[in-house]
Amino acid sequence: MDLAPEELQFCSISDILRESTSIPKRSPKTFYLITLTLVFPLSFAILAHSLFTHPLLAQLDESDPDHNATRTPHPWTLLLVIQFCYLIFLFAFSLLSTAAVVFTAASLYTSKYVSFSNTLSAIPKVFKRLFLTYLWVALLMLVYNSVFFAFVVILVIAIDSQNTFLVFFSLLVIFVLFLVVHVYITALWHLASVVSVLEPVYGFAAMKKSYELLKGKTRMAVVLVFLYLGICAMIGGVFGTVVVHGGARFGVFARIVVGGFLVGLLVIVNLVGLLVQSVFYYVCKSYHHQGIDKSALHDHLGGYLGEYVPLKSSIQMENLDA
Repeated sequence: MDLAPEELQFCSISDILRESTSIPKRSPKTFYLITLTLVFPLSFAILAHSLFTHPLLAQLDESDPDHNATRTPHPWTLLLVIQFCYLIFLFAFSLLSTAAVVFTAASLYTSKYVSFSNTLSAIPKVFKRLFLTYLWVALLMLVYNSVFFAFVVILVIAIDSQNTFLVFFSLLVIFVLFLVVHVYITALWHLASVVSVLEPVYGFAAMKKSYELLKGKTRMAVVLVFLYLGICAMIGGVFGTVVVHGGARFGVFARIVVGGFLVGLLVIVNLVGLLVQSVFYYVCKSYHHQGIDKSALHDHLGGYLGEYVPLKSSIQMENLDA
Protein backbone atom coordinates (compact mmCIF):
# COMPACT_ATOMS: atom_id res chain seq x y z
CA MET A 1 0.00 0.00 0.00
CA ASP A 2 1.19 3.47 -0.84
CA LEU A 3 -0.07 5.15 2.35
CA ALA A 4 1.98 5.20 5.55
CA PRO A 5 0.55 3.10 8.43
CA GLU A 6 -0.30 6.20 10.49
CA GLU A 7 -2.23 7.68 7.53
CA LEU A 8 -4.45 4.65 6.99
CA GLN A 9 -6.81 5.62 9.81
CA PHE A 10 -7.92 8.64 7.78
CA CYS A 11 -8.84 6.59 4.70
CA SER A 12 -12.31 7.10 3.30
CA ILE A 13 -14.26 4.39 1.49
CA SER A 14 -13.03 5.68 -1.86
CA ASP A 15 -9.44 5.59 -0.55
CA ILE A 16 -9.89 1.98 0.57
CA LEU A 17 -11.30 1.01 -2.81
CA ARG A 18 -8.45 2.77 -4.61
CA GLU A 19 -5.83 1.07 -2.43
CA SER A 20 -7.52 -2.31 -2.89
CA THR A 21 -7.65 -2.10 -6.68
CA SER A 22 -3.97 -1.09 -6.83
CA ILE A 23 -2.70 -4.19 -4.97
CA PRO A 24 -2.97 -6.68 -7.90
CA LYS A 25 -0.77 -4.40 -10.02
CA ARG A 26 2.18 -5.24 -7.75
CA SER A 27 2.01 -8.93 -8.61
CA PRO A 28 -0.31 -9.32 -11.60
CA LYS A 29 0.69 -12.89 -12.45
CA THR A 30 -0.01 -14.17 -8.93
CA PHE A 31 -3.40 -12.47 -8.71
CA TYR A 32 -4.27 -13.59 -12.23
CA LEU A 33 -3.70 -17.23 -11.23
CA ILE A 34 -5.56 -16.81 -7.92
CA THR A 35 -8.48 -15.27 -9.78
CA LEU A 36 -8.51 -17.98 -12.44
CA THR A 37 -8.21 -20.98 -10.09
CA LEU A 38 -10.15 -19.81 -7.01
CA VAL A 39 -12.20 -16.64 -7.45
CA PHE A 40 -13.59 -17.54 -10.88
CA PRO A 41 -14.93 -21.00 -9.86
CA LEU A 42 -16.50 -19.42 -6.77
CA SER A 43 -18.20 -16.67 -8.77
CA PHE A 44 -19.32 -19.03 -11.53
CA ALA A 45 -20.84 -21.44 -9.00
CA ILE A 46 -22.78 -18.64 -7.27
CA LEU A 47 -24.51 -17.64 -10.50
CA ALA A 48 -24.68 -20.99 -12.32
CA HIS A 49 -26.26 -22.70 -9.29
CA SER A 50 -29.71 -21.41 -10.25
CA LEU A 51 -29.35 -22.81 -13.78
CA PHE A 52 -29.33 -26.34 -12.35
CA THR A 53 -31.90 -25.91 -9.59
CA HIS A 54 -34.50 -23.88 -11.55
CA PRO A 55 -35.52 -26.73 -13.92
CA LEU A 56 -35.85 -29.13 -11.00
CA LEU A 57 -37.94 -26.67 -8.99
CA ALA A 58 -40.15 -26.03 -12.02
CA GLN A 59 -40.59 -29.76 -12.55
CA LEU A 60 -41.57 -30.30 -8.92
CA ASP A 61 -43.90 -27.28 -8.95
CA GLU A 62 -45.73 -28.47 -12.07
CA SER A 63 -46.15 -32.06 -10.87
CA ASP A 64 -49.65 -33.38 -10.33
CA PRO A 65 -50.42 -33.56 -6.57
CA ASP A 66 -52.62 -36.63 -7.16
CA HIS A 67 -49.61 -38.56 -8.35
CA ASN A 68 -47.15 -37.50 -5.65
CA ALA A 69 -47.41 -40.84 -3.93
CA THR A 70 -46.41 -42.74 -7.06
CA ARG A 71 -43.72 -40.35 -8.21
CA THR A 72 -40.14 -41.44 -7.87
CA PRO A 73 -38.07 -39.43 -5.40
CA HIS A 74 -35.45 -38.77 -8.08
CA PRO A 75 -36.14 -35.00 -8.61
CA TRP A 76 -36.09 -34.33 -4.88
CA THR A 77 -33.01 -36.47 -4.39
CA LEU A 78 -31.20 -34.75 -7.25
CA LEU A 79 -32.14 -31.32 -5.91
CA LEU A 80 -30.86 -32.14 -2.43
CA VAL A 81 -27.61 -33.58 -3.84
CA ILE A 82 -27.04 -30.44 -5.95
CA GLN A 83 -27.77 -28.19 -2.97
CA PHE A 84 -25.41 -30.15 -0.73
CA CYS A 85 -22.58 -30.17 -3.29
CA TYR A 86 -23.13 -26.46 -3.97
CA LEU A 87 -22.87 -25.52 -0.30
CA ILE A 88 -19.70 -27.59 0.18
CA PHE A 89 -18.15 -26.11 -2.97
CA LEU A 90 -19.16 -22.57 -1.95
CA PHE A 91 -17.80 -23.02 1.56
CA ALA A 92 -14.48 -24.51 0.40
CA PHE A 93 -13.73 -22.01 -2.35
CA SER A 94 -14.84 -19.07 -0.22
CA LEU A 95 -12.27 -19.98 2.44
CA LEU A 96 -9.61 -20.86 -0.14
CA SER A 97 -10.08 -17.54 -1.96
CA THR A 98 -9.93 -15.61 1.32
CA ALA A 99 -6.79 -17.44 2.40
CA ALA A 100 -5.02 -16.86 -0.92
CA VAL A 101 -5.92 -13.18 -1.34
CA VAL A 102 -5.28 -12.12 2.27
CA PHE A 103 -1.96 -13.98 2.42
CA THR A 104 -0.77 -12.57 -0.91
CA ALA A 105 -1.82 -9.00 -0.09
CA ALA A 106 -0.07 -9.19 3.30
CA SER A 107 3.08 -10.59 1.70
CA LEU A 108 3.18 -7.65 -0.70
CA TYR A 109 2.55 -5.26 2.21
CA THR A 110 5.65 -6.58 4.00
CA SER A 111 7.70 -6.64 0.76
CA LYS A 112 7.94 -10.41 1.08
CA TYR A 113 8.59 -12.36 -2.10
CA VAL A 114 5.27 -13.70 -3.32
CA SER A 115 4.36 -16.19 -6.01
CA PHE A 116 1.41 -18.41 -6.77
CA SER A 117 3.32 -21.49 -5.61
CA ASN A 118 4.12 -19.80 -2.27
CA THR A 119 0.48 -18.91 -1.84
CA LEU A 120 -0.60 -22.48 -2.54
CA SER A 121 1.97 -23.77 -0.04
CA ALA A 122 0.58 -21.50 2.67
CA ILE A 123 -3.10 -22.25 2.04
CA PRO A 124 -3.36 -25.54 4.04
CA LYS A 125 -2.33 -23.91 7.36
CA VAL A 126 -4.29 -20.74 6.64
CA PHE A 127 -7.35 -22.77 5.67
CA LYS A 128 -7.33 -24.59 9.01
CA ARG A 129 -7.34 -21.30 10.94
CA LEU A 130 -10.11 -19.85 8.77
CA PHE A 131 -12.17 -23.01 9.17
CA LEU A 132 -12.00 -22.83 12.99
CA THR A 133 -13.01 -19.17 12.87
CA TYR A 134 -15.86 -19.99 10.54
CA LEU A 135 -17.20 -22.57 13.02
CA TRP A 136 -17.68 -19.79 15.57
CA VAL A 137 -19.29 -17.60 12.92
CA ALA A 138 -21.59 -20.48 12.00
CA LEU A 139 -22.58 -20.83 15.66
CA LEU A 140 -23.35 -17.12 15.83
CA MET A 141 -25.35 -17.34 12.60
CA LEU A 142 -27.29 -20.29 14.01
CA VAL A 143 -28.40 -18.17 16.95
CA TYR A 144 -29.23 -15.27 14.60
CA ASN A 145 -31.25 -17.49 12.24
CA SER A 146 -33.14 -19.04 15.16
CA VAL A 147 -34.20 -15.60 16.41
CA PHE A 148 -35.02 -14.48 12.85
CA PHE A 149 -37.16 -17.58 12.21
CA ALA A 150 -38.93 -17.14 15.55
CA PHE A 151 -40.03 -13.62 14.60
CA VAL A 152 -41.11 -14.80 11.14
CA VAL A 153 -43.38 -17.31 12.89
CA ILE A 154 -44.66 -14.54 15.18
CA LEU A 155 -45.37 -12.42 12.09
CA VAL A 156 -47.39 -15.21 10.49
CA ILE A 157 -49.38 -15.71 13.70
CA ALA A 158 -49.94 -11.96 14.02
CA ILE A 159 -51.22 -11.69 10.45
CA ASP A 160 -53.51 -14.68 10.97
CA SER A 161 -54.88 -13.21 14.21
CA GLN A 162 -55.01 -9.69 12.69
CA ASN A 163 -52.99 -8.22 15.57
CA THR A 164 -51.81 -4.91 14.10
CA PHE A 165 -49.38 -4.07 16.89
CA LEU A 166 -47.73 -7.50 16.78
CA VAL A 167 -47.47 -7.34 12.98
CA PHE A 168 -45.75 -3.95 13.15
CA PHE A 169 -43.45 -5.03 15.98
CA SER A 170 -42.40 -8.29 14.31
CA LEU A 171 -41.81 -6.53 10.97
CA LEU A 172 -39.64 -3.94 12.72
CA VAL A 173 -37.57 -6.63 14.48
CA ILE A 174 -37.17 -8.63 11.24
CA PHE A 175 -36.08 -5.46 9.43
CA VAL A 176 -33.50 -4.64 12.12
CA LEU A 177 -32.27 -8.22 12.29
CA PHE A 178 -31.76 -8.50 8.54
CA LEU A 179 -30.45 -5.04 7.67
CA VAL A 180 -28.43 -4.36 10.82
CA VAL A 181 -27.54 -7.52 12.72
CA HIS A 182 -26.96 -9.64 9.62
CA VAL A 183 -24.75 -7.00 8.01
CA TYR A 184 -22.79 -6.49 11.24
CA ILE A 185 -22.19 -10.23 11.62
CA THR A 186 -20.99 -10.33 8.01
CA ALA A 187 -18.55 -7.48 8.67
CA LEU A 188 -17.40 -9.21 11.86
CA TRP A 189 -16.82 -12.45 9.96
CA HIS A 190 -14.86 -10.82 7.14
CA LEU A 191 -12.58 -8.94 9.50
CA ALA A 192 -12.13 -12.02 11.71
CA SER A 193 -11.02 -13.94 8.62
CA VAL A 194 -8.22 -11.45 8.01
CA VAL A 195 -7.27 -11.53 11.70
CA SER A 196 -7.07 -15.34 11.55
CA VAL A 197 -4.51 -15.12 8.74
CA LEU A 198 -2.41 -12.19 9.90
CA GLU A 199 -2.35 -12.67 13.67
CA PRO A 200 -1.61 -15.70 15.89
CA VAL A 201 -5.27 -16.00 16.90
CA TYR A 202 -8.25 -17.76 15.37
CA GLY A 203 -11.65 -19.09 16.30
CA PHE A 204 -13.37 -17.22 19.12
CA ALA A 205 -10.23 -15.15 19.81
CA ALA A 206 -10.30 -13.87 16.22
CA MET A 207 -13.98 -12.98 16.55
CA LYS A 208 -13.25 -11.08 19.75
CA LYS A 209 -10.33 -9.24 18.13
CA SER A 210 -12.52 -8.41 15.14
CA TYR A 211 -15.18 -7.00 17.46
CA GLU A 212 -12.58 -4.74 19.11
CA LEU A 213 -11.16 -3.56 15.78
CA LEU A 214 -14.62 -2.67 14.44
CA LYS A 215 -15.20 -0.16 17.24
CA GLY A 216 -15.13 3.29 15.72
CA LYS A 217 -15.24 1.90 12.19
CA THR A 218 -18.56 0.06 12.36
CA ARG A 219 -20.37 2.54 10.13
CA MET A 220 -17.70 2.26 7.44
CA ALA A 221 -17.78 -1.53 7.69
CA VAL A 222 -21.59 -1.58 7.34
CA VAL A 223 -21.43 0.66 4.26
CA LEU A 224 -18.78 -1.54 2.65
CA VAL A 225 -20.80 -4.70 3.34
CA PHE A 226 -24.00 -3.07 2.05
CA LEU A 227 -22.15 -1.96 -1.08
CA TYR A 228 -20.81 -5.46 -1.69
CA LEU A 229 -24.09 -7.26 -1.00
CA GLY A 230 -26.04 -4.72 -3.04
CA ILE A 231 -23.83 -5.15 -6.11
CA CYS A 232 -23.96 -8.95 -5.77
CA ALA A 233 -27.76 -8.80 -5.45
CA MET A 234 -28.06 -6.68 -8.61
CA ILE A 235 -25.78 -9.04 -10.55
CA GLY A 236 -27.76 -12.04 -9.32
CA GLY A 237 -31.06 -10.34 -10.17
CA VAL A 238 -30.03 -9.53 -13.74
CA PHE A 239 -28.60 -13.04 -14.19
CA GLY A 240 -31.84 -14.60 -12.98
CA THR A 241 -34.02 -12.36 -15.16
CA VAL A 242 -32.03 -12.68 -18.39
CA VAL A 243 -30.15 -15.97 -18.24
CA VAL A 244 -32.28 -18.23 -16.02
CA HIS A 245 -35.83 -17.01 -16.73
CA GLY A 246 -35.32 -15.12 -19.99
CA GLY A 247 -35.57 -18.00 -22.44
CA ALA A 248 -38.82 -16.70 -23.95
CA ARG A 249 -37.59 -13.12 -24.39
CA PHE A 250 -33.87 -13.47 -25.13
CA GLY A 251 -32.03 -15.63 -27.60
CA VAL A 252 -29.40 -18.20 -26.66
CA PHE A 253 -26.55 -16.00 -27.87
CA ALA A 254 -27.74 -12.97 -25.87
CA ARG A 255 -28.10 -15.09 -22.73
CA ILE A 256 -24.59 -16.54 -23.14
CA VAL A 257 -23.07 -13.09 -23.67
CA VAL A 258 -24.92 -11.54 -20.73
CA GLY A 259 -24.15 -14.55 -18.52
CA GLY A 260 -20.46 -14.42 -19.36
CA PHE A 261 -20.32 -10.69 -18.72
CA LEU A 262 -22.08 -11.04 -15.35
CA VAL A 263 -19.78 -13.87 -14.25
CA GLY A 264 -16.76 -11.74 -15.15
CA LEU A 265 -18.24 -8.79 -13.28
CA LEU A 266 -18.88 -10.91 -10.19
CA VAL A 267 -15.30 -12.21 -10.34
CA ILE A 268 -14.03 -8.61 -10.18
CA VAL A 269 -16.45 -7.73 -7.36
CA ASN A 270 -15.41 -10.78 -5.29
CA LEU A 271 -11.69 -10.15 -5.83
CA VAL A 272 -11.97 -6.48 -4.91
CA GLY A 273 -14.15 -7.44 -1.94
CA LEU A 274 -11.46 -9.77 -0.60
CA LEU A 275 -8.80 -7.09 -1.09
CA VAL A 276 -11.00 -4.54 0.68
CA GLN A 277 -11.14 -6.89 3.68
CA SER A 278 -7.34 -6.83 3.88
CA VAL A 279 -7.02 -3.06 3.51
CA PHE A 280 -9.84 -2.42 5.99
CA TYR A 281 -7.96 -4.52 8.56
CA TYR A 282 -4.96 -2.19 8.32
CA VAL A 283 -7.26 0.84 8.51
CA CYS A 284 -8.79 -0.49 11.75
CA LYS A 285 -5.36 -1.26 13.18
CA SER A 286 -4.19 2.26 12.39
CA TYR A 287 -7.37 3.80 13.83
CA HIS A 288 -6.75 2.05 17.16
CA HIS A 289 -3.06 3.02 17.04
CA GLN A 290 -1.99 -0.61 16.96
CA GLY A 291 1.31 -0.50 15.17
CA ILE A 292 1.99 -3.16 12.57
CA ASP A 293 5.50 -4.57 12.83
CA LYS A 294 6.23 -5.43 9.21
CA SER A 295 9.22 -7.50 10.19
CA ALA A 296 7.16 -9.56 12.65
CA LEU A 297 4.34 -9.92 10.13
CA HIS A 298 6.89 -10.97 7.49
CA ASP A 299 8.14 -13.74 9.77
CA HIS A 300 4.60 -14.73 10.77
CA LEU A 301 3.68 -15.22 7.10
CA GLY A 302 6.87 -17.18 6.58
CA GLY A 303 5.76 -19.57 9.30
CA TYR A 304 2.97 -20.78 7.00
CA LEU A 305 5.65 -21.88 4.55
CA GLY A 306 7.68 -23.76 7.15
CA GLU A 307 10.36 -21.09 7.28
CA TYR A 308 12.38 -20.40 10.43
CA VAL A 309 10.58 -17.87 12.64
CA PRO A 310 12.98 -15.70 14.70
CA LEU A 311 11.69 -14.56 18.09
CA LYS A 312 11.52 -10.82 17.45
CA SER A 313 8.20 -10.02 19.06
CA SER A 314 5.19 -11.50 20.79
CA ILE A 315 3.53 -12.36 17.50
CA GLN A 316 6.15 -15.03 16.88
CA MET A 317 5.88 -16.46 20.39
CA GLU A 318 2.10 -16.67 20.11
CA ASN A 319 2.41 -18.24 16.66
CA LEU A 320 4.69 -20.95 17.99
CA ASP A 321 2.35 -21.65 20.92
CA ALA A 322 -0.58 -21.97 18.53
